[in-house]
Amino acid sequence: MNQRILFDLDDTLIYCNKYFTLVIDQFTELMSDWFIGHNISVEMIRDKQTEIDIAGVHVVGFQSDHFPQSFIDTYRYFSDLVDRAISVVEEDLLWKLGRSVYEHEVEPYPFMEETLDRLATSGHELHLYTGGELLIQQRKIDQMQLERYFESRIYVRSHKNIEAMETILREGGFDRNATWMIGNSLRTDVIPALTSGIHAIHLKTESEWIYNIVGIDVEPKGAFLTLDQLSDVPGSIENYILQRQSSLH
Repeated sequence: MNQRILFDLDDTLIYCNKYFTLVIDQFTELMSDWFIGHNISVEMIRDKQTEIDIAGVHVVGFQSDHFPQSFIDTYRYFSDLVDRAISVVEEDLLWKLGRSVYEHEVEPYPFMEETLDRLATSGHELHLYTGGELLIQQRKIDQMQLERYFESRIYVRSHKNIEAMETILREGGFDRNATWMIGNSLRTDVIPALTSGIHAIHLKTESEWIYNIVGIDVEPKGAFLTLDQLSDVPGSIENYILQRQSSLH
């Protein structure tokens, strides 16, 4: 039985979080230099930036300017705290540093092509559902030539939540018994999928953004699997379909 399979993009098909970590490390180094002698640790800087970053995502969603703004807001917070003068030059540097995260070369996860090839040639219909801004996400899609798998079945949303998932499923007329969501985020991929009554596969990543780490209190109506790598996806879906078919006979 052919399935409709929704894939997340960032940290599911391509690397993303590691570039944010790299840029945040550069940010905390700069801040440590600027605030030397003020008894402000790297951990304090990192914790405050994380707090501001996550609070902003809840409000504006995945907007690109939000991340560099979290650097500036963190800088202003500590400047006020220790009564250090705010510099336009320093703020400009932080803004450019924050924006640089979107310019990194796009790198696929291991087995990305093999996994998508296998699912497509098995007759499954592939969809791409990603959070972010269209221009930035389209650049990644183009560089990875992902439209050969997803064609026009691509959804980019600034807020990736239960409402967004429901709208996609409803407008697309998806059969929820034969629809899967595959992604790394418990918050934006797994919980909306389970709440909407479709199958979910959680793909674990080596280092997860704290925003994505939440508890699950939704009872799955169908499959809910946790896998370590993309290449496990096709076989896991096939096994589930076979088990379900055999249980009906």
